[in-house]
Amino acid sequence: MIAALDHVQLAAPEGAEDLLRAYYAGTLGMTEIPKPPVLAARGGCWFQAGPVRLHLGVEKDFRPARKAHPGLRVTDIEAYASRLEARGAEVRWDTGLPGHRRFFSHDPVGNRLEFLESAG
Repeated sequence: MIAALDHVQLAAPEGAEDLLRAYYAGTLGMTEIPKPPVLAARGGCWFQAGPVRLHLGVEKDFRPARKAHPGLRVTDIEAYASRLEARGAEVRWDTGLPGHRRFFSHDPVGNRLEFLESAG
């Protein structure tokens, strides 16, 4: 039986770790968590915010997914969107999910991310 979601894995090109750290830690406010040494040798980096964990792994011939994305619940979505915009990230609001406020953005390597908050 599935008990919980442990993490979401996103791909990234080789050598993008500094860009990812600046975005996921600096812009999104997540904390980088250490990878086990055997996995750290492969590159990439892992981040966490509360129970939410994102793993960014190096992929040869990387191409960001055009549709696939994690949906990240946030609080005070207006302030969070302003935070991203102030740090140079594009924010695209979407009204297609009833009962929610949400926007989409992309990390510096092109991964699509959804940010959402309950409207009620």
